[in-house]
Amino acid sequence: MSTLEQADLVLTSEAIFTGQHDKPIKGSVAIRDRYIVAVGSVEEVKPFIGSHTKVLDVGEKLIMPGFQDFHLHLFLGSLAQVSVSLLDAKSEQETAEMVKVFADSRPDDPWVIGFSWYHVFWDEKKLPHRSTLDQFISDRPVFLFNAECHGAWLNSKALEVIGIDRNTPDPPFGGIAKDENGEPTGFLYETAMGLAEQAFTSIPRERKACILEKFLNQAAKLGITTVSDMLPLPNLELGDLDIYQEFEEKGKLTTRIQFMTALNGDLERPRVLREQYCSDKLMFSGLKQFLDGVPTTYTAYLLEPYSDCPETRGNTLIPIDQVKQWIIDADREDFRIRLHACGDGAVRLGLDSFEAAQKINGVRDSRHTIEHIEVIHPDDLDRFSQLGVIASMQPEHLGVSEKYEDNDYLDRLGKEREPFTWPINTLKQRGARMAFGTDFPVVGLDPMMEIYRAVTRVFNDGNPIGGWNPAEKVTLAEALHDYTNGSAYGGFREHELGTLEKGKLADVIVLDRNLFDVPVEEIKDTKVKLTVMDGEIVYQDFIEKGS
Repeated sequence: MSTLEQADLVLTSEAIFTGQHDKPIKGSVAIRDRYIVAVGSVEEVKPFIGSHTKVLDVGEKLIMPGFQDFHLHLFLGSLAQVSVSLLDAKSEQETAEMVKVFADSRPDDPWVIGFSWYHVFWDEKKLPHRSTLDQFISDRPVFLFNAECHGAWLNSKALEVIGIDRNTPDPPFGGIAKDENGEPTGFLYETAMGLAEQAFTSIPRERKACILEKFLNQAAKLGITTVSDMLPLPNLELGDLDIYQEFEEKGKLTTRIQFMTALNGDLERPRVLREQYCSDKLMFSGLKQFLDGVPTTYTAYLLEPYSDCPETRGNTLIPIDQVKQWIIDADREDFRIRLHACGDGAVRLGLDSFEAAQKINGVRDSRHTIEHIEVIHPDDLDRFSQLGVIASMQPEHLGVSEKYEDNDYLDRLGKEREPFTWPINTLKQRGARMAFGTDFPVVGLDPMMEIYRAVTRVFNDGNPIGGWNPAEKVTLAEALHDYTNGSAYGGFREHELGTLEKGKLADVIVLDRNLFDVPVEEIKDTKVKLTVMDGEIVYQDFIEKGS
């Protein structure tokens, strides 16, 4: 065999999940350059082994395609990991104290940035006030995202720096919380967070590059070989495409990045991005917008009022006619569109908008997508497959609280809507295409927790027995498929990614156990032992048995 015909790397295992079947097979995967050149039995792959081939026999560890996180916020999540996490705080006061400790450890940071406080989990479940932060930090601006990144808590110095006072009007589709005297409380809703953009633009380029490098190392360790980076937040766009491109040019981009920019009526910038970023490692992937907020803060848009707050059913972040026109215009120019929609009203609005675009512009393979779908009306279940709309879901969101009894969705949505929360299996059975992700940093980046939650639908306390809405559980094979080939399809890349097949790009991982042969509880404890991206080993954590 000539050197050119030899594989660079051959992985052998008792269990290979190729993604083409529901059960693992025994055999080997051969990789040459950037591509998979053979998948089959040990004997079938043996001819590809030459004197320069690296051979790794991983025993009973599971070989599978690399994970593809179809929905995350790369820069936001990476920044969260080097900022103060406030998820464990039980009160407004405790949260402020934690911020003070962190701020003292970072005296040179121009802004103090934190994440994941959640008043719903506090002993006194009310929104915080700037004065509490002022007691601890009055000389530097503070910006603290809540757990869902749809609101932020600021101190008085931050309000002063960005020019918010009693006379500042609410921005479109957002709100500046004010007290009974008309003074800002320090809480910004939705698009109002964009008024504090300075908190993020002031971060030095060197720090951004360091943050990206840490993310890539973590992604490789978790077996994530492709991500969909949702750059837009409400009135904020966080990420640095120049740095992404620099990493690619230097060969340092060890995770493929497909990014979204904002759907806002302006198509000039997306046109430029579509032409500029089109490599197989860094790719413009379409437009994204928020239709609503989230149920826990009553900002998700529902068809009927909230069960525990009947005076509201939430609202859309953008007027319905305007967002429909944006979608129709973008669809006409062949842009794919992804819509944040948690409430059943927002899900219906998204489907109605995509249907309107089809009627006006004609039907095409658009792969428009609705994100989250935390609750749906049963009349809309079939419309995903009928319209060719992808359901992008994050199963870990359903376990938002540690204990099932603390699950706010039970009170917010009520018994009538409860069976239609996170309807993953029903959508699949109705023919919808599904793609999984995390929404990192709203939850952690580990795919294993998403898979565990999809398969069990239990909370961290093990309840409810049998799972919440157990009919919506999916099989292990289905969950793995949705995190690999499902996401590849969502990114128009099923021809080159998502399964282990000859001719596809070599994005392959090895887990520390065969998921198909262990108790379901072990899924969440599973670790990645090897990650190959584009034919190169980018992470390894085991002793080689062969060479």
